[in-house]
Amino acid sequence: MNEEGSHDLGNLDDLGEGEMRVFEDIGDYGLVVCRVNNELFALEDNCSHADTPLSEGRLRSYNLTCPLHGTSFDVRTGEHSGPPAYEGVPCFKVNVENGTAVALPLGGESGKDDDFGGIGGIFQTR
Repeated sequence: MNEEGSHDLGNLDDLGEGEMRVFEDIGDYGLVVCRVNNELFALEDNCSHADTPLSEGRLRSYNLTCPLHGTSFDVRTGEHSGPPAYEGVPCFKVNVENGTAVALPLGGESGKDDDFGGIGGIFQTR
């Protein structure tokens, strides 16, 4: 790590346009990194509604769609497209330093257990 809260992602030159890579060992839910328009974006790999990995969904342009209920999340901001999700997901800025990608938190509140078996939902899928 270079800065507090940053995560070394290694070399991502082989991540193609429209592809995703999961880093399961980062944070509570892992991090999914996407390449869109030759830019790298990273967000928490967890739907804020369904507590399911977003990386199992479909990436179309800047929208990553939850595989369970179809809510999309903007990979640039973490904002959600609407119900059933009620909030966005934590997002990270990705910098490339000397060929190594580093994810830096953008701030904001990460998902928290709602005591109903999920993160903001009433069930858990993993």
